[in-house]
Amino acid sequence: MSKSKDENLSTVKSSVKMMGAHIINSVENLEDEEIRDVIDQILKARKIFLLGAGRSGLVGKAFAMRLMHLGLNVFVVGETNTPSVEKGDLLVVISGSGETQSVVGLAQIGKHLGAKIVSITSNPNSTSARNADVLIVLGAKVNTDDMDYLERQVRGTHRPLAPLGTLFETASMIFLDGVVAALMEITKKSAEDLNRRHATLE
Repeated sequence: MSKSKDENLSTVKSSVKMMGAHIINSVENLEDEEIRDVIDQILKARKIFLLGAGRSGLVGKAFAMRLMHLGLNVFVVGETNTPSVEKGDLLVVISGSGETQSVVGLAQIGKHLGAKIVSITSNPNSTSARNADVLIVLGAKVNTDDMDYLERQVRGTHRPLAPLGTLFETASMIFLDGVVAALMEITKKSAEDLNRRHATLE
């Protein structure tokens, strides 16, 4: 194996270690009350909606699937079977920059309709953060792009996500998996209970 390939392997390992350290640091910086508020809002919501664009949206879909496995009434914004948002509902917004236009706009509509907002972002000074009833800040601020994610795709100017974006999405995924673990304990659901709700048509 050539030296360059050895260096590539070293890059993989060092990147994973760096991301792991980032996630641990992000979670340790959270206050217990913030985590408790997220769990409380989920448990008392009539309906739960997940909102995000791009890879943040994929994180939201993964979390929605786990909440469905727990037997909660959960939907992903933008899907054809998503009902209307009402008072007593919860909107979980995932956005690294906290400024993605489509996400911010929909979150503001949800808030106007009476939904509570849990915002997960890396930018505590963002619009998403200011609109939140419960704010979770994970990691450092990512670059804010004035052009909406979907607009960049249409224009053909979509750029690969920066490393900080990747760190935010990974941290969000792990944090939300931790929330699922806590919800399993609170609702006394086992892995077998979740498996019974797993999709059978795949």
